[in-house]
Amino acid sequence: MIPYERRRRILEEFEKKEIVNLDDFYQSLNGVSKSTIRRDLKTLNDEGQVVLLRGGAAKLKTGSYDTPVNSRSIINIKEKELIAKCAASLVQDGEVIYIDSGTTTLRMLKYLRDKKITLVTTSTMLLAELEGTQVDCTVIGGEVNKATASIVGPITDSTLRDMFFDKAFLGASGYDPIAGINTPDYEEANKKKIVKNNSKKVYVLADSSKDGKVTMCKAFEINECIIIVEKETRLLKEHAQYIVAK
Repeated sequence: MIPYERRRRILEEFEKKEIVNLDDFYQSLNGVSKSTIRRDLKTLNDEGQVVLLRGGAAKLKTGSYDTPVNSRSIINIKEKELIAKCAASLVQDGEVIYIDSGTTTLRMLKYLRDKKITLVTTSTMLLAELEGTQVDCTVIGGEVNKATASIVGPITDSTLRDMFFDKAFLGASGYDPIAGINTPDYEEANKKKIVKNNSKKVYVLADSSKDGKVTMCKAFEINECIIIVEKETRLLKEHAQYIVAK
């Protein structure tokens, strides 16, 4: 197993539980030695993706800030691709849309290449995907959060308050009946709230690992949007409007 694949498998373990110990990694990475796993964890720690704990355990680097985008980009890839394709199918020629920062929303652009639309974004990663498309793109200014590849802050919020969208496609760290559509970062939450208020339709792209997850800041209520997921859950059936991507 090559290093990239091992580290992707290690990061996927954090979707199952918050803190994972060395024995858990050893069982899931069948045939990989504990010394190799320790080296991979050390590399992920040095890259700022995980935090090493005593006894060989580790956790994702989360809390008052969002998970680094390079961690999120290599987990739940099939689910994110399915959701992004479904979201892109909802966009019509001539529309003005907003695409949020995030690894799932980023994947939408490959399915929008031939659509004649106006796109507004606060994702720095999305810029690299624009070449060869028919999309007219406006990037909102502000402060760049390098870890999440997101543009945020007072300048961003002020600009977005005067912009209006046919459809908005947002990311989220979690969704919950009480915590709503949520994120660990206040500036991200505030940005999402502004965009939601200025959009005719709001979609949140969130795979089922976000189901019931609660982080510090609520952006808006769970029933104020349509959540696009790869599978139905009890929470969604009872509390939300949603689309199951197929």
